[in-house]
Amino acid sequence: MNGGMDNTGEVTRLLGEIGRGQQEAVNALLPLVYDELHRLARAYFRRERSEHTLQPTALVHEAYLRLVDQRAPIESRGHFLALAATQMRRILMDYARKHSAARRGGEDRKVMLDDTMAISDRQPLDIIAIDAALTRLATLDAEQARLVELRFFGGLSVEETAEVMGISTATVKRSWNSARAFLHREIIGGMS
Repeated sequence: MNGGMDNTGEVTRLLGEIGRGQQEAVNALLPLVYDELHRLARAYFRRERSEHTLQPTALVHEAYLRLVDQRAPIESRGHFLALAATQMRRILMDYARKHSAARRGGEDRKVMLDDTMAISDRQPLDIIAIDAALTRLATLDAEQARLVELRFFGGLSVEETAEVMGISTATVKRSWNSARAFLHREIIGGMS
């Protein structure tokens, strides 16, 4: 596939066509967004255990299918990336819960958090615990929860997150630090 999402105008046009029910736009959109979606999926899997059975390509395809099947209009590249991060999070949580239930009593599914997240000094964490803590954060501060979702599950940079959320990079950095501190307390505090 080519080019990522460099052609923002074309992506936005195709998203509008999909929203109006023009199914041929679905096939035209995939080559334009595939590289970007795959980058998001790879960012997540860099923190996963190496023997994980779900692969980035499968995650991209499932997220893409869910995105183009939804009925709500997707307004822009940033909106698309935010929705992609949300869909990837949902897919990964469904996958983790399904496999956790299948292994009752087995090892919990763990992820490694990179330096940007820095919740646990690189110790493995249960992805389901991260999701639960993120859900609690959303009840207190929905914007911070969305920011974490974009950065952690979506793999977006500070600049990309600022663009998607329509806020400054300074606000992203401040909110990111606050959200990380909250998640650290929720996850690490809950492990002791």
